[in-house]
Amino acid sequence: MDELTTARSLFGSSLGFHIIFATLGVGLPFMIFVSEIAYQITKDREYTLMAKRWTKAQAILLGVAIPSGTIVAVQMSLLWPKFMEWVGQVIALPFQVELFAFFLEALFMSIYVYAADRLSPLLRVLSVFFVALGGSASAVLITSANAWMNTPAGFDLAADGSVINVRPLEAFLNPSFPSAALHVLVSAYMTGAFVVSGIAAWRMLKGKQDEALYRYHRKALMLSLTVGGLMSLATAFNGHWAGQVLHENQPEKLAAAEGLFETQAYAPLALGGIADLEEGKLKGAIEIPWMLSFLADNRFDAVVKGLNDFPRDTWPPFYVHTLFNLMVAIGSLLILLAGFAWMVRWKRGKAPMPRWLLWVLTTTGPLSVLAIEFGWVFTCSGRQPWTVYHLQRTAEAVTDAGGLLTWFVLFISLYLLLAVATVWVMRAYFRRRPLNEELAALHSGKGREGESLG
Repeated sequence: MDELTTARSLFGSSLGFHIIFATLGVGLPFMIFVSEIAYQITKDREYTLMAKRWTKAQAILLGVAIPSGTIVAVQMSLLWPKFMEWVGQVIALPFQVELFAFFLEALFMSIYVYAADRLSPLLRVLSVFFVALGGSASAVLITSANAWMNTPAGFDLAADGSVINVRPLEAFLNPSFPSAALHVLVSAYMTGAFVVSGIAAWRMLKGKQDEALYRYHRKALMLSLTVGGLMSLATAFNGHWAGQVLHENQPEKLAAAEGLFETQAYAPLALGGIADLEEGKLKGAIEIPWMLSFLADNRFDAVVKGLNDFPRDTWPPFYVHTLFNLMVAIGSLLILLAGFAWMVRWKRGKAPMPRWLLWVLTTTGPLSVLAIEFGWVFTCSGRQPWTVYHLQRTAEAVTDAGGLLTWFVLFISLYLLLAVATVWVMRAYFRRRPLNEELAALHSGKGREGESLG
């Protein structure tokens, strides 16, 4: 690999690893908050036990998210020094404010972990709300910087190419920011919910003989499927908005995502297919007539630009079409699975759910994580060959240092080690605190007042 490809691979693998923990760091606190609300409504203390155990998982995940995020931040400076000059001059604001969001999350997580059962119901809910708020705010702030790379704003360029008249708030609130921030939030909430549902379905398969355990996991399953299904729908609606933003601000990215070569009105939406660059068309795709035009501008006769309107050296890589289709397909499947599971639950009442359905539901967690990964690779690769859209090429931003392949291998090894360590610590912790014992203590009254989550 050349140095540019190695640098992109190294940074991409680092971000791809970190994004799993960062996404769960947003989605899991939201599920904890929802569980606390469920307890306040139903007074069923099993929901507080869910919150307690999910909080422990969140603490373990946070222990990996922090160092992996630090690695990503350091690599941005080392691998892309010329890009960091832009960041320092124009878009440093969200990175600075993000520190306060992290402090907010850490402060209230400490309060919630060590004093939850000593707080009034209102303060208990408020404490976990601020944990979720801090995690969500961090995601929104970092997303602003990524959105700015797609639609740079908030500055002017002098005749010599230097940056002048910097307007930090305008850069923060760049044209892509609102749709991108909302998409990141709802997709993170979706992922956190479906990871919980996948684990709950797995535990229901393993714990069928214990009625108390089965009932507990069924509550967790239905709660998470409710949140996951609703957030999947929100992600789909927001995706329509995001497509319109692409149509207006990054037309070649939209064209690559849809495999559209020729500019046309009544443009079809292409599902699947393989791009033939020699003939300049998409082969084997299922086309829905006029739908791309409608998605782009809410009109069937809207003109959508094709790739042939742009120089070939500015075309995004064509695997973004596959990534986009996979992301949409997984999102649609998750909506259907959540809806179908609720329908089965409604029809069967308190009867056990079919084992085949539980096996299917165990895939919701891995599928949602894959959708997140596909989405981030799509949004970053779809901007190529630009680091800052139409202003700085990726080849211009990369470091001049050599020897990156060695570092790539070392960091991949580190991420594998961290992944194994995370699974080992998670399993070891929860094996020492069996759920059946905690449920027994809860229902015997020993787990009620005065017990912290620690």
